[in-house]
Amino acid sequence: MSDVFDFDLDDLSPADDASADTMEAFRASDLTVLSQHHTTPNASHSFVLAHDRSVTLGLPGEPQLVAIAVARDFSRSSFTFETSHHATASFAQNWLAERGCPLDRITLRGGGYVEPADDLTVQVEQQIQKSGTRYEVLDTYTSDYDPSEAWTLVRDSRATQTPIRLFHEEWDHDAGTYTVREGAFANIGVAQIWLAERSGPLPEPPEYSDHNGAVVRARIARIALTRSANASATPQTDLDVPRTTAAGPVQRPVQGRLL
Repeated sequence: MSDVFDFDLDDLSPADDASADTMEAFRASDLTVLSQHHTTPNASHSFVLAHDRSVTLGLPGEPQLVAIAVARDFSRSSFTFETSHHATASFAQNWLAERGCPLDRITLRGGGYVEPADDLTVQVEQQIQKSGTRYEVLDTYTSDYDPSEAWTLVRDSRATQTPIRLFHEEWDHDAGTYTVREGAFANIGVAQIWLAERSGPLPEPPEYSDHNGAVVRARIARIALTRSANASATPQTDLDVPRTTAAGPVQRPVQGRLL
């Protein structure tokens, strides 16, 4: 982790007004880099996943993770600059992947990061990361306190039943793990009632129990085998383009959040 941002833009100009406005509003001092990737050989693109500390001082529930995508056009001495806030790392990674970042280069695994509690968590996260534009985000919420959780409410364009989906992430600080679960609802109102009352378990998507359930279980089994095979592997942390970094604050990262 690092608080250092060096996008090498000194000799470049914003390609459009949106990039100029985003760059003007960008406050690197509020961010801690969690993961980053820079393309080779000429670093034409940079992708960053960071924690925004300033959000914790604002309105409760605001998303604390920010994804950053920078594209440089050296032939025109210009760049585009985009940012997007997210409640959970998997949605931030999806946003970066849609802009060309390989998912395996922007992971938050190994080191001091909290690990997924089970293989279903890994399956749901991968589903989000690789979903493209499948999910329309309707609302998010983040809580650093009891319960320590974040959720993203979406509309699933592929769902023929219960198209409103809730992706709920919860941390177990004592165990050093987190879980992610997908819930399915007929409409936004029903989902909001569940969030307000928590009167029963999160309703599973119908595809978990119909003929597609075998597919879900098969994917989880493959993930379990892969995790077992890679359990002793050393996480890859090298960047394609080296950057000089300084140590960030001594804090414990929790699935992309620093507590």
